[in-house]
Amino acid sequence: MGAMASIPAAQVQRGRPIGPDLPRRAWRGAAIGAGNLAAWASRASGRGSGASIRGQVITTLYPRAFAELIAGRRIAAVSGTNGKTTTTHLLTAALRSSVADPHDVVTNADGANLREGIASALSQRIHAPIAVLETDEQVVPDLVRLGHPEVLVMLNFSRDQLDRHHEIKSLGKKWRDALQALGEQGPVVVANLHDPLVSWAAEAAHTTIWVDMGVGWTQDAALCPECGAVLRYELSEGWSCPGCGLAQHAPDYAVDAEGLRGPEGAHWPLQLAVPGRFNRGNAACALAAAVVMGVQPTTALQAMAGVTAPAGRFSIGHFGETSARLLLAKNPAGWSESLLVMQSDPVILAIDSAIADGTDVSWLWDVDYEQLAGRHVVCTGPRAQDLAVRLSYAGVGHSLVPSLGEAMHAHYDGTVDVLATYTAFLTLCKMGGVTW
Repeated sequence: MGAMASIPAAQVQRGRPIGPDLPRRAWRGAAIGAGNLAAWASRASGRGSGASIRGQVITTLYPRAFAELIAGRRIAAVSGTNGKTTTTHLLTAALRSSVADPHDVVTNADGANLREGIASALSQRIHAPIAVLETDEQVVPDLVRLGHPEVLVMLNFSRDQLDRHHEIKSLGKKWRDALQALGEQGPVVVANLHDPLVSWAAEAAHTTIWVDMGVGWTQDAALCPECGAVLRYELSEGWSCPGCGLAQHAPDYAVDAEGLRGPEGAHWPLQLAVPGRFNRGNAACALAAAVVMGVQPTTALQAMAGVTAPAGRFSIGHFGETSARLLLAKNPAGWSESLLVMQSDPVILAIDSAIADGTDVSWLWDVDYEQLAGRHVVCTGPRAQDLAVRLSYAGVGHSLVPSLGEAMHAHYDGTVDVLATYTAFLTLCKMGGVTW
């Protein structure tokens, strides 16, 4: 036998068809079929919705899936540490209200926001011309480069999953570099003006719409991202850098007591089913992005008012005789805002430190639990003892019930508010019959 011809290195990619006998489209279709089968098995076995495993199978068998599935669509992307899922749901509702067929708008509504989750969602609506994509912070540069979104909503940067997002400034720089590289071909950016790192990254966009979200978390923004000087904060002027002049921008959209202010003196009332001042800020960003995509403001706001429980958030779960409103937060900025929404006495706080939560829970010490003084807190979940120690220092009365099931099946008067980290939240949704 003669010597075997070597395969060109460019063709040696796991899962990629070699030669003309397996066209890419057929290979991609087979990968999607295998992914759908895996998703079905996941649902049938009670392990979850199957969205993540579908995406993992698709992208393993066909590595080009992410790039190909985002290509050729009108894309609105949403990213940031807090509020991605709710903002994505609000924006999706706005866009679906403006098209003849709601199926023309595809979204990763379950919050699976890595490449695999995005590919999973898009694989179910191959021909949908519009995509609203919740996007993990690390995926934003690839999405911007490969998908060329029309609009990118940039919410905030905060410490989250500290073992994975080691330094939030490096994320901001990646966003800034991606926007600079694309220039006029890049997206319109809708940016939270209260966050210095977001502002610094967003200034690289060819067009930026600045939003006053009505909230500002400053514990992750002590230093100027441009020059490293200590930032100055003033009630009237906002934040500014004394070293290089980077400063808070004037808003194009802003949350106020009555609703939302927009360009040229426009004002709209804001009625939302989801609670909290942070969600009013999310709605302001969603409105600005919807307008960029061509939706009339009144149409967008009317549709957004119908969003009630994005991916299970704020749903009522039932645990025997106990009814519980389930809230999700994963980092100090999210917990500090969510505590303001909790109304019951007692309240239940559930914390875990699985991979999806981030294994480092030192951020517990940055949350203002003192605002719960006078109410009783039930600490539950695998890291309940860590939380109990923090509450002791805050002077907040509490009890320790490590078992989620035991904590949720105790007797409470009325509906009890529960705030949980990600994996504990998913467990509680399953226990309480909450689906989406």
